[in-house]
Amino acid sequence: MPKIKLFFLALTFYTRLPSPIALDYKDLPKAAVYFPLIGWLVGGMSALSFYLADYLWPQSSAVIIAIITGILITGAFHEDGFSDVCDGFGGGYGKQRILDIMKDSRIGVYGAAGLLLILLLKISLLSETPAHLVPLLLFSGHSLSRLMPLILMQRDEYARENDSKVSSAVYRLSPLELASAITIALLPLLLLPNITVLAILPVWLVNLWLGHYFNRHIGGYTGDCLGASQQIAETVFYLSATAIWALI
Repeated sequence: MPKIKLFFLALTFYTRLPSPIALDYKDLPKAAVYFPLIGWLVGGMSALSFYLADYLWPQSSAVIIAIITGILITGAFHEDGFSDVCDGFGGGYGKQRILDIMKDSRIGVYGAAGLLLILLLKISLLSETPAHLVPLLLFSGHSLSRLMPLILMQRDEYARENDSKVSSAVYRLSPLELASAITIALLPLLLLPNITVLAILPVWLVNLWLGHYFNRHIGGYTGDCLGASQQIAETVFYLSATAIWALI
């Protein structure tokens, strides 16, 4: 399939934005390489909404508008996965029970609390960051964080053995595709102070720990786990970058 069609497959799957061309969704797994590039789009639109809103309202309000923009573009795709993981691993005991809870469309106490807290943490961090750096931080955070699910997919196995429809769609990138995804994910860091590159390490370490945690409890990952890894990576990046700037 032409690369432009793979990009639009990624666009229509990972966001609510429409494709201008007809697509064949059987090739959807191959579009994973463009996930960090979708981060450029979501991060760029979130950054633009912050930039415009910051002229009219307090910085904290502009941050909330930027986060709302990202959620509207993606349809809360990753936030939903994060809340499901909080519910599943918070309230479930044993692999099957955890998987069953994550598959339930209803949100529980763990999911609601987790989602509220991670959103509040993002708002708090970005509201205290110098305003001129917030758009760049959003752009970089959305891009880098979307590399982490690809690394989980590359390293671990899909956890739902009986879900052949989904598990057959799991795709491991070739070395060249992975290198391309890594390059796309890291390029926005060039816009930030050079020292910010150190924030990659805690993001990677937390993602590594997440993979081990998922493997220990359910023997791999699910789609919800991938969504949760993106949300956690984005937040850890904001935490790490702002801490580095404060300390160095």
